[in-house]
Amino acid sequence: MTNQSSFIDVSGMADHSLLSQKNMGEYIPLTPEKMKSYLSDLTKPVFVIKNGKDAFLSDSVFLSSSANAYCFPFTPEMFGDADFKRSYGLKYALYGGAMANAIASEEMVISLGNSGFMGSFGAGGMSLSAIEKAIYRIREALKDKPYAFNLINNPFDSEMEQKTAELYIQNGIHVVEASAYLTINSSLVRYRAAGLKQLPDGSVEIGNKLIAKVSRKEVASQFLQPAPEEILSRLLSEGKLTEEQVRLAKSVPMADDITVEADSGGHTDNRPLVSILPAIIRLRDSFQAKYRFPHPVRIGAAGGISVPDATLAAFMMGAAYVTTGSVNQACIESGASEYTKNLLAQAEITDVAMAPASDMFEMGVKVQVLKRGTMFAKRAQKLYDLYQRYDSVEEIPAAEREKLEATVFKRTLDSVWEECQKFFSERDPKQLEKAAKDPKHKMALIFRWYLGLSSRWSSIGEKGREMDYQIWCGPSLGAFNDWVRGTYLEKPNNRRVADVSLHLLTGAAYLYRIRLLESQGIRFSSDLRDYLPLQPLL
Repeated sequence: MTNQSSFIDVSGMADHSLLSQKNMGEYIPLTPEKMKSYLSDLTKPVFVIKNGKDAFLSDSVFLSSSANAYCFPFTPEMFGDADFKRSYGLKYALYGGAMANAIASEEMVISLGNSGFMGSFGAGGMSLSAIEKAIYRIREALKDKPYAFNLINNPFDSEMEQKTAELYIQNGIHVVEASAYLTINSSLVRYRAAGLKQLPDGSVEIGNKLIAKVSRKEVASQFLQPAPEEILSRLLSEGKLTEEQVRLAKSVPMADDITVEADSGGHTDNRPLVSILPAIIRLRDSFQAKYRFPHPVRIGAAGGISVPDATLAAFMMGAAYVTTGSVNQACIESGASEYTKNLLAQAEITDVAMAPASDMFEMGVKVQVLKRGTMFAKRAQKLYDLYQRYDSVEEIPAAEREKLEATVFKRTLDSVWEECQKFFSERDPKQLEKAAKDPKHKMALIFRWYLGLSSRWSSIGEKGREMDYQIWCGPSLGAFNDWVRGTYLEKPNNRRVADVSLHLLTGAAYLYRIRLLESQGIRFSSDLRDYLPLQPLL
């Protein structure tokens, strides 16, 4: 094959200028539409050959020696780490990340699992009975096909977190996606170590796989090494782990995979993927050099994975897999309400804002939400400002309090507190004991009533509360809406999660071939350089 130093411009040729080979020597005109179809056949190689002033395409190996440019076959299932796909039984190196309150629903997990992907059920904010019900349904529907369940860090209700981890162990849930963790805790260690077993050949079988979703190096480092010895010792003394499980836990990393979460919906540090992904891959390499685990921790990418270009970029930066989130929320399998899905389908890249998080309100942690069609971000920030300024509800000026009750809570703060007392008396009585001693904590619980219910209102489509909907969303959804505008995927009732996922990978594979040809001096018109989802793939 010869190298072509000058560019072969195929972007401005008329239909009869670009020729395709037929019957080894006879040439026929190739229209732009036929050329698009030719390039889109990802199972065949592409040779670009210059013939005088003209250029033509061929997939014939007989002409490969005279080709000016060449692109090999590349299909969606070829992306990603082969061990990742083999470990979870996947055809494609993509999984749908968890979205709390079952927005990442049973239907979503089942659809992805049946289509060669994997989905993580959004267990955050759900009751134990609801999670258990989801376990039965998903397990029955998918059987041996892939699925995961989310375990979210809950610093203000650690008992619920522990019970959820135990539920997973008891029900044989062998893949958990851990999110919002700042430090390793006993719930994670208990789940991880409980699935360890030594095989006859001396190797360690990891029965409970863990995918950690992180956005900081200091958090990632904790998952790249074995479980903390002090936690293992405590669990051993409590009878929750055996001596063998503790011993084996010291020989494996806390996670099988780390999903690097860049700028995304919900909990996010707004990190740019191009900066944080390479940094954590290098961090992984340094820990692997130290511990020499038989199976190095794989690093995947999340946040911004909503168009083929971003999907390809993540893989080219070394991601073992990609994880989607915001784009799935507007799909028909999502647990979000129809009203919310329609809002999401209209979002632009700039239609997002940061707002105080319900689960970590007192810590000042924020989540990224949709600001189009809702006042939640502004109202939630107002609550946090008041929390910072005053030490109790009683200190809030009367006029300010009346305004809160009329516009935000739409009821008296006293009635809100009554509901909080009923809730925490059953869920976590310690919160009420703390509130009795600390008026500021009482105020936090009242404010968290609004923050917690606002996401539920969005999921169930609560009438009259539309302006208070808390809709977790990153700018990637706006990019997706731009990409699909004018196609069948513009309407949310046409968006099926597995179909959207396959379009992202198929588009990335198409663009990969285009980029390879461009790197060899081929110029394409803009319509050939772009991939659009024109029809369902599934």
